[in-house]
Amino acid sequence: MGGKSKGKGSGKGKGKGGKKSKKATVEVDILSPAAMLNLYYIAHNAAACLEFRGFQWPGSLKKKGKKKK
Repeated sequence: MGGKSKGKGSGKGKGKGGKKSKKATVEVDILSPAAMLNLYYIAHNAAACLEFRGFQWPGSLKKKGKKKK
C-alpha cells in the first residue's frame, strides 16, 4: 500500500497538447430551394427574413432572453 499512484492529479506531467485541426467551411447557398422553404416557415416578414440571414440594420431591436423568476 506504499506504492506510488499514477491516477488523476498526481505528479507533474506535461498536459496533452492535441493539434487543433481546422474544418473546411462549406459555402452555403442561402437562395437554394431548401433554404427558402426553411425561411418560409421561420420568418414572418421581410425584415425578419433579412435578420435571420445576418443582414441586420443599426436601429433594429435585439431579442432579449427569457427572464427567470
